Amino acid sequence: MIKLKQVDYKDLKAKQKENYNYHKISSKLADYGYTTIRLFNDSEGVDFLLQHIDPSKEILKVQQKSRWTVDRKYKNKNIYICFRQNTKFYICPHDELLDFLLYKKKKSIKDTSSWKDKGIYHHKEVTPEMLTYLKDHEIK
Repeated sequence: MIKLKQVDYKDLKAKQKENYNYHKISSKLADYGYTTIRLFNDSEGVDFLLQHIDPSKEILKVQQKSRWTVDRKYKNKNIYICFRQNTKFYICPHDELLDFLLYKKKKSIKDTSSWKDKGIYHHKEVTPEMLTYLKDHEIK
C-alpha cells in the first residue's frame, strides 16, 4: 500500500510549484467541464489549452504564471492568464486584464518603467482594487 503524505506548497521548488499549480487548476476546471491539454513547448506564450465538453465552445489558450502578469507579447493573441494568489486561482483574458491595469485602475501601470521600457508588468501582491476586478475570474 502506498503511504500518502501531503506536501507543503511553500517547501516546493519553482518547477514543482508550477506543476502543482497546473494540476490544481486542471482539477478545478474539470468541475466546469474543461479538460486541460498541456503544451510542453510553451507555444507562442501558451502553456496549456482548455477544451470544454461542449464541442461548440472555443478552445482557450492559457499562459500560467506564478503571479498576475501582463506582457506586450501576449497582446491581441486571445490568451488567458492563469495564476495563483495564496490558495485561490484566477483565470482572465490577458487583454481585459491589461485594459483594466492601463485605463481603469486608479493607479495605472502605463507610466511605470517596467511597462514603458520592458513591456511587461507583474506583481506578487493583489490589492483590494485588483481583488474587486478579479472576483469574477476566480476558479472556485
